[in-house]
Amino acid sequence: MDILDHASQPLDKWRDGVMTRMRVSATVQGRQLCIFEQFCEPGLGAPMHLHAVEEVLEVIEGTAEITLRDESAIMTANQSVLIPAGARHSFRNIGTGTLHVRATLAAAIFEASYDDRNEISRRFVPAEA
Repeated sequence: MDILDHASQPLDKWRDGVMTRMRVSATVQGRQLCIFEQFCEPGLGAPMHLHAVEEVLEVIEGTAEITLRDESAIMTANQSVLIPAGARHSFRNIGTGTLHVRATLAAAIFEASYDDRNEISRRFVPAEA
């Protein structure tokens, strides 16, 4: 049994004001899930994008405005939204403190397609041997 110590996993700068901790993915031998946390400063989050797989976006702490397709909603701690595969979505911190969210994607490798082509795309894949 492999135990993952999330407290020892690094926080990576995703973009200015947004830090990410990859909890489970292909980088730690995950085969079907990508689970990560993001910590977003006020006004910041994730721009409009989509994934080829289903995602659950959960607010752990703070207040987020979530946009799914053309609909927006306010979410707070202990609330989540199921985002269908291929659905355009975004979120941003509308509170005054840090927004803490957890995302779970139905794939071990994180991939996203952003509306803003200037946005840096990221892939989390295992290091080559």
